[in-house]
Amino acid sequence: MKYQSTRGDRTPRAFCDILLEGLAPDGGLYLPTHYPQVDEATLARWRGLPYAELAFEILALYIDDIPAADLRRLAHETYTAATFGSAAITPLVKLEEGLYLQALSNGPTLAFKDMAMQLLGRLFEYELARRGEQLNILGATSGDTGSAAEYAMRGKKGVRVFMLSPYGRMSAFQQAQMFSLQDANIHNLAVEGVFDDCQDIVKALGNDLDFKRRYRIGTVNSINWARLLAQVVYYFAGYFQATRGNGERVSFAVPSGNFGNICAGHVARSMGLPIEKLVLATNENDVLDEFFRSGRYRVRGSAETFETSSPSMDISKASNFERFVFDLLGRDAARTAALFGPLLEHEGGFTLEAAALERAAGCGFVSGRSTHADRLATIRDTWQRLRVMIDPHTADGLKVAREHLQPGVPMLVLETALPAKFAETIQEALGRDPERPAALRGLEALPRRVTVLPADAQQVKRYIEAHCG
Repeated sequence: MKYQSTRGDRTPRAFCDILLEGLAPDGGLYLPTHYPQVDEATLARWRGLPYAELAFEILALYIDDIPAADLRRLAHETYTAATFGSAAITPLVKLEEGLYLQALSNGPTLAFKDMAMQLLGRLFEYELARRGEQLNILGATSGDTGSAAEYAMRGKKGVRVFMLSPYGRMSAFQQAQMFSLQDANIHNLAVEGVFDDCQDIVKALGNDLDFKRRYRIGTVNSINWARLLAQVVYYFAGYFQATRGNGERVSFAVPSGNFGNICAGHVARSMGLPIEKLVLATNENDVLDEFFRSGRYRVRGSAETFETSSPSMDISKASNFERFVFDLLGRDAARTAALFGPLLEHEGGFTLEAAALERAAGCGFVSGRSTHADRLATIRDTWQRLRVMIDPHTADGLKVAREHLQPGVPMLVLETALPAKFAETIQEALGRDPERPAALRGLEALPRRVTVLPADAQQVKRYIEAHCG
């Protein structure tokens, strides 16, 4: 299996090369040259496998430069009941007939990002040891990626983490999870701006090839294919739990900001997993919902990016969307490069023709939008009627999922985080605080280690240079 850039660089690269590289040299994102096809016989063989073994089977289709025995060991070391709370790893919670919650947030940082990040930490450490190299990870977070990455990488040999987050824009719990870490290899940089400013800085430094190579810059954001690949696994796991036979179809509802989580669903569907609908849910920052309704992809600036009660989705420039558009355009790299380069930079967006929208619908995509009032109502209803407490991002997903239910097709809402991470909104909706794991009580009172910087790529670059000696 080889990998190519969405913007035309066709230099054949193996998995471990792109694992450590992040963005392609031309600024594009890596995708495999093809999606391996999974037939009914393979689905039947995979049904009933433990999660770790299912992960190995799927990863092995895309990774042929790590010996199978090592890859299997890494998968089994990652996906354990001790780390994720149950043998099922991502168990289904039945809400109503035909409507389920897929629990993805039982890992160390109580967010779905742990599902991929725990594996990524092991992959990085394994490959760096094999090469005798070090890696400086540069990432951006709107809330959950940062803590998941830092908890996965803390203490890992050969790895430093420089994580950018929007200053004052995360929940108190999210900030405390990250900023309380005292590990010498973890650096938290709070940027005076919004998430998109953080993401722009990561891309700017990633596109500075001299700097990137001199300081061995890698990434853990979902622009890293390895992270997205790990997320593909739980779509298969959810499907097997929700069905009895391989002829059945299911739908998934996915709260979406940066398009990584639902892009993994697109990959799973492209491989042959019988997915009926991929239901994309946004909050008030609805750039993606606008696209799927109109064909217009219009990036908002900082002033138009709303601060909401589902802050991990306060994103108006969806990095992973480029991968989907590349597929949507029949893998036309030249056109993809034009859309996500000059048009996005100078015109703030682009519009695709009606035929492309029809192809998106053919890929199973539908969308919807949720507001603060919707979140509160959904959290309240789910608790009062079903005695299930959900976080505000999951509430966005559930609200939009209900708009797209189909008789006889199970709908799986992908859980984003546990309610404990967003106590203020839960208190507003329910008049009570969510339960918090004992190990995380008093987190906000711990000493903090964080540096505040302006939204300036050069200042971030200087910080990295000063701490990589």
